[in-house]
Amino acid sequence: MELFYSSTRDKAEKVTASQAILQGLAQDGGLYVPSYIPALSVDMDVLKDMSYQETAYEVMSRFLTDFSEKELKDCIAAAYDEKFDTKAIAPLKKAGEAYYLELFHGATIAFKDMALSILPHLMTTAAKKNQAKGEIVILTATSGDTGKAALAGFADVPGTRIIVFYPKNGVSPVQEKQMVTQKGANTYVVGIHGNFDDAQTGVKKLFGDKALNEELKEAGFRFSSANSINIGRLVPQIVYYVYAYAKLYGAGTLKKGEAMNVVVPTGNFGNILAAYYAKEMGVPIGKLICASNENKVLYDFFRTGSYDRNREFVLTTSPSMDILISSNLERLIYKIAGADDAKDAAFMKELSEKGVYTISPEMKEKLTDFYGNYASEEETAAEIARLYKEADYVIDTHTAVASAVYRKYRQETGDEAVTVIASTASPYKFARSVMDAIDKKYDVLDDFGLVDELSRISGTAVPKAVEELRTAPVLHDTVVEKDEMKSIVKKILNVK
Repeated sequence: MELFYSSTRDKAEKVTASQAILQGLAQDGGLYVPSYIPALSVDMDVLKDMSYQETAYEVMSRFLTDFSEKELKDCIAAAYDEKFDTKAIAPLKKAGEAYYLELFHGATIAFKDMALSILPHLMTTAAKKNQAKGEIVILTATSGDTGKAALAGFADVPGTRIIVFYPKNGVSPVQEKQMVTQKGANTYVVGIHGNFDDAQTGVKKLFGDKALNEELKEAGFRFSSANSINIGRLVPQIVYYVYAYAKLYGAGTLKKGEAMNVVVPTGNFGNILAAYYAKEMGVPIGKLICASNENKVLYDFFRTGSYDRNREFVLTTSPSMDILISSNLERLIYKIAGADDAKDAAFMKELSEKGVYTISPEMKEKLTDFYGNYASEEETAAEIARLYKEADYVIDTHTAVASAVYRKYRQETGDEAVTVIASTASPYKFARSVMDAIDKKYDVLDDFGLVDELSRISGTAVPKAVEELRTAPVLHDTVVEKDEMKSIVKKILNVK
């Protein structure tokens, strides 16, 4: 049965999976959602013996129903190959009371690789399927990791160009260097004076600018997105939660049907929404634990039912979570509003105009699957030090936020169910913050001195993605004001 997608703000619009992937964002500014969540309908006794690639096909074929078996399997084979430094693709490591799902073994050492390795293949396949005219221009805002993963995925992909906007002073030194050294004749990186929300809002405005889109169409271009607002980014992320459950069941850690809790360090809400979709597909997931840093807008939302971005923006050591507008939350709001597109559109209008909206008590009751909490900067650093000392395991700052919040959850609830923590980035990506947390004495070292010391104390090899940065030349040095995003896009594309 073919699965169609509609906008969260106008469910009358129905498109196929490939059309939703191509467009990225609906024309009314809404996000594409499936008309229903398909059942996984593969027994865990079969899934437990499957490779990551085989699991990916079982999950993604349920959502991307207009892709043929060959098309989808070709995309999966091209994505999950030797770019990953482990055959498992997403290995699980037990440390302390939890299992850490390592999602950073791809080319750019962050979880975004899990989806952005396959998105270019899905998108170019979708373009062929729909006889799409014109060059696809991927327009993306990043809080640090999406940018590099998208750049690496789309670099030199025929028929595409990619423009990434990032907050100039809002990413780690390694994140920035990864982006500004990116090769590829079709890649463009632009720093903005502002924060991630400014970059994301600017990109959404460009998508919604009808006059600009018309100009681009005439010049032979069409916009699409590599952010998690694109359903082609979200669906591949469901896979690793299914894979994690199947592997823990296969190892005898979980009994059949036994619930597994999931903890996700959360910024734009895409990664935890993927876990929620896995649960909706039938994977026995118990609590979805949403971990925030000091930008705790989601913690406050789960506690009060009010989403309020009117607050100070805090720059933290977990920059990929320094977000006050969690775009993917809209997909959950639509769901708990009973797929009421008018209600969702009204909430999003309030958020845009007043910076706040409040859901009804009936909607709040439908959030019982979720638990929200946050970790301060001090708690994040303490968790890195604790896990290194007690379990000889080094985690990055984002994973540490999740790990600290999980400890709060256990203390608060006494729930000792098997728990998987999404480990979203390699500690090498945030070496200074990680090493500072372990011992302040390392602060005298330069960035690559810290990387070498991290390798020594953790007993792990420096990832290729970091090693290459030692000598990589800067290829992108454009920085603009946030209100100049439209003009720089037109300049890059040579559209007068």
